[in-house]
Amino acid sequence: MAFDLKTKLWQTGALDWWGMIGGEDVFLGNREFPLPPHEGDEWHVRATGDQFKIIDGEVCRVGNKPFEEPPWA
Repeated sequence: MAFDLKTKLWQTGALDWWGMIGGEDVFLGNREFPLPPHEGDEWHVRATGDQFKIIDGEVCRVGNKPFEEPPWA
């Protein structure tokens, strides 16, 4: 168990993070992925719009909405 999580995680050579969620390979982001991940962390993947949160030691998909850049970016 990497990072004391129940979710299987791996990083590709392109530095993308992936996880096994519900029997599927799911893209978890690259720079958005929290390192090290802790209980309660949340992030929003720019490329897909997926939103994730670590709940009870598992990475969970909690929503999907288009990513919007903050006005100051």
